[in-house]
Amino acid sequence: MVGRLHAFNRFELKYLVPVEQAAEIRDELGERMVRDLNSPMGGYGVWSLYYDTPQLRFYWEKIEGLKFRRKLRIRHYGDLDRVTDDSPVCVEIKQRVNRVTQKRRITLPYGVARRLCDGREMVDHSAKESAFIQEVLELVVRLNLQPTAITGYQREALVGREADTGLRVTFDRRVRGRDRDFHFGTPTPENRFTIPPHMSVMEIKVNERTPHWITDLAARRNLNLVRISKYVQSIEAFGLAPRSVFHINEADYPPPPAPIEQQRQTLLKAGAQ
Repeated sequence: MVGRLHAFNRFELKYLVPVEQAAEIRDELGERMVRDLNSPMGGYGVWSLYYDTPQLRFYWEKIEGLKFRRKLRIRHYGDLDRVTDDSPVCVEIKQRVNRVTQKRRITLPYGVARRLCDGREMVDHSAKESAFIQEVLELVVRLNLQPTAITGYQREALVGREADTGLRVTFDRRVRGRDRDFHFGTPTPENRFTIPPHMSVMEIKVNERTPHWITDLAARRNLNLVRISKYVQSIEAFGLAPRSVFHINEADYPPPPAPIEQQRQTLLKAGAQ
């Protein structure tokens, strides 16, 4: 019933770029990287259900910039229209230790994952998976964790070739979320964009150090590092907490101007009215 346990550490750099520029960067990266085998043309959906305390402890740990912090989530890859209790999902603990991001996760059927995280039940597991399962259960019970926010986006992923093993670059667009209807299979969820839809989140992920050629690319394109969390965006976008320095203000990233001809037609219509 319980799938393979997986863990890894890495450094992450995040940038916020217009969707059109993200496509150009992706094409340029394609000269040195290859498309992730799990990333089809157009990308794939990533949906995460985040758990937090009633006082939003994990949210505030992020805002306060604690050197050690963690959060619990259930993650589904792909579309949500066919999610059932048998669909595979990942129960994941993501934590930050200084500048290093650590992830530990296990693949479970969705129904089993909900029994563990929502029902607070011990589920079947192997001996090597026992420590992780017990840690999840202990977190949920001790901190009284509850479903708090869902985030979703469309992701395209590239991975490094032989010379850049461990390098991974992702582009996340149409970043949205909700603060209710926490079942992945909800027929008509009330999602809302939490990052302007014309912007894409670009993440560079490395095991050790970032290759010099990719930092040169970022400098040449005037990309600026951003402190952004999709979970934080959802919490603040729905008014569950005050907006912070981690929140992306849409006024700071206005949509690109319409083409000249489109502007002209708009003015003509306004004048006729």
